[in-house]
Amino acid sequence: MTADLAAALFRPRSVALVGASADPAKASSRPLRFLRRSGFAGAVYPVNTRVTEIDGEPAFPSLGALPEVPEHAFLMTPAAATIDAVRQCGKLGVPVVTVLSGGFAEAGPEGAARQRELAAVARASGTRVVGPSSLGLVNTRTGLTLTANAAFADPDLKPGGIFVASHSGSLIGALLSRGAACSHLVSVGGEADLGIGEICGTAVADPDVTGFLLFLENLRHAEGLRTFARAAAAHGKPVLAYKLGRSRAAAELAVSHTGSLAGEDDVAAAFLADCGIARAHTLDGLLEGLPLLARTPVPGGARVGVVTTTGGGAAMVVDQLGVLGIDVAGPTPATLDRLAAAGAPAAPGVIVDLTLAGTRNEVMSAALDVLLSCGEFDLVVAVVGSSARFEPEIAVRPIVDRAHRPGLAAFLVPHAPEALAMLAAAGVPAFRTPESCADAIAAAFARQAPRSVSPPAPGGPGPVHPLDEAESYAVLADVGVEAAPHRVLPVDSADAEDLRFPVAVKALSASLGHKSDVGGVVLAVDTPEGVREASARIRADVAARGGVEISEVLVQSMEAGLGEVLVGYREDPDVGPLVLVAAGGVLTEIYADRSLRPAPVDLATAHRLLGEVKGIAALRGHRGAPRGDLGALARLVVAVSELAARGDVAEAEINPVLVRPDGEGVVALDAVVRLRDGSTKGDAE
Repeated sequence: MTADLAAALFRPRSVALVGASADPAKASSRPLRFLRRSGFAGAVYPVNTRVTEIDGEPAFPSLGALPEVPEHAFLMTPAAATIDAVRQCGKLGVPVVTVLSGGFAEAGPEGAARQRELAAVARASGTRVVGPSSLGLVNTRTGLTLTANAAFADPDLKPGGIFVASHSGSLIGALLSRGAACSHLVSVGGEADLGIGEICGTAVADPDVTGFLLFLENLRHAEGLRTFARAAAAHGKPVLAYKLGRSRAAAELAVSHTGSLAGEDDVAAAFLADCGIARAHTLDGLLEGLPLLARTPVPGGARVGVVTTTGGGAAMVVDQLGVLGIDVAGPTPATLDRLAAAGAPAAPGVIVDLTLAGTRNEVMSAALDVLLSCGEFDLVVAVVGSSARFEPEIAVRPIVDRAHRPGLAAFLVPHAPEALAMLAAAGVPAFRTPESCADAIAAAFARQAPRSVSPPAPGGPGPVHPLDEAESYAVLADVGVEAAPHRVLPVDSADAEDLRFPVAVKALSASLGHKSDVGGVVLAVDTPEGVREASARIRADVAARGGVEISEVLVQSMEAGLGEVLVGYREDPDVGPLVLVAAGGVLTEIYADRSLRPAPVDLATAHRLLGEVKGIAALRGHRGAPRGDLGALARLVVAVSELAARGDVAEAEINPVLVRPDGEGVVALDAVVRLRDGSTKGDAE
């Protein structure tokens, strides 16, 4: 089925251009011109109800009037007519349709309804749909330039090995304007049917495709993207993505701590990493980073050496790498001695600065040979100055001659197109700016192998209901999470004679999100009489300040420990279950110090999560302080992540988890669980 879809998408023997125009000023006139100029060998059928000829070729009044059923139809019809056109394609048996027109999900409720209808028609008919709002797709190997994108008016497109897939058609133009050498390019648009992952997956086994560049605006078809990424990794083909949505304005997902902390960008970063997809954060890093990924093992190291003829240019690279958390290491004294013996002396320091002597072939060649063979670096970046522009053949020849050596990249300080072209032709990763150089290196080093088994799929949209604190503890106990000893007592007869004091007295209601905000918590109560007084006061305060009537309180033993951590779980509607760790307590949202992963996680991943939260560093015995039980905390993270297997938990949050001294464990001091509607309190218990 994948082979059939690939053929219809990128190697069709016939295409229909529905709504093709004879007016050269209209975008709908472009596909016919582009196909003819690029030498597409298949049959092309313009379809237009008002004319009988376009550019000297016969035009047909309808799809039904064509001499054959086309393998691919490009619909350039108004939005209102598009669904009927897709329906007609389905009746005729057209395998694939690409929809250019907008006016669907992006156009408000009416457009969203239209997109749902489009998807339903596609499912019912068996015709697969690219789009809507797709500018089309291209296969440079076959001359299939089935697009209305004006960028393809350029007659000098470079065929290459890069498969480009983008939610934005204009980004494809940006790639082409930079001279990207591509095998396939596709604007996926609104993904009413075919998602970006499924489309890319059709080309994973294509020998002409060497790697994938993705421009992502959302993760709507996340599971298809994960499946594709796993297949790409199995074929040894790197995937580099740029994902929009890094600003906080685009990041709020829910009103709970866990939801607001797990912003869209955090979710995207965790998901892409879990899939083994490298992520660029700059456009230049996306455009220039793929060759480096192709030459970097997974997982890669993080030892970077820099050799240069210009100290200022090298310092810019070192600075940008430092911003991204990658330290540049200078050579050891033994390697400095080898450099001097080879005729490439350098002073001790972070960079190997050959000064102007490095512009001589024999000096740079000797330095590269030593640095690439010393075993101290996973990557050596050669930084070349002005000579790259004015003497390109001389300046980059030592780098080109070592293109076969792994772990080598270049940054050219001046604008040096000839030198860049030489390096690209040799397969050496080369960068125009220090920002793109550092961005690509960080992306390459951060990659990991994709998870071999997919996490559970999202539970789907729908209302949820919260459990009260006691009911939440019962759900968490099912996966092995221990809560501090507690009892549920009626407010009117709060008999606490047999409790261990001091205790915390808390309002018990599923309707209260933050109990302390409305006077629902009294701490350090040390007598049974104090419990009764606190219960009465809590009932009055919660009614007055929170508008909630309570009949029960939860009385819980107060515990001592070294620190507090938040551990949360939620189901993202696109990527599925996630587990989150953050600095705990009431200031969690302010610090925004957190890390998350797709759930469930194993123990090693849980420890990595803890290592990424700055606030947890204090629990590692900082400056002689007692060390917290991080082993027990990691096991709790694993346990919470296993809520993914239940299927009824939409969200869970423990804040705080109290971390005791090493060997003494951890304990939950507050929790809330939200179940999908249809689940009951009895299910939790």
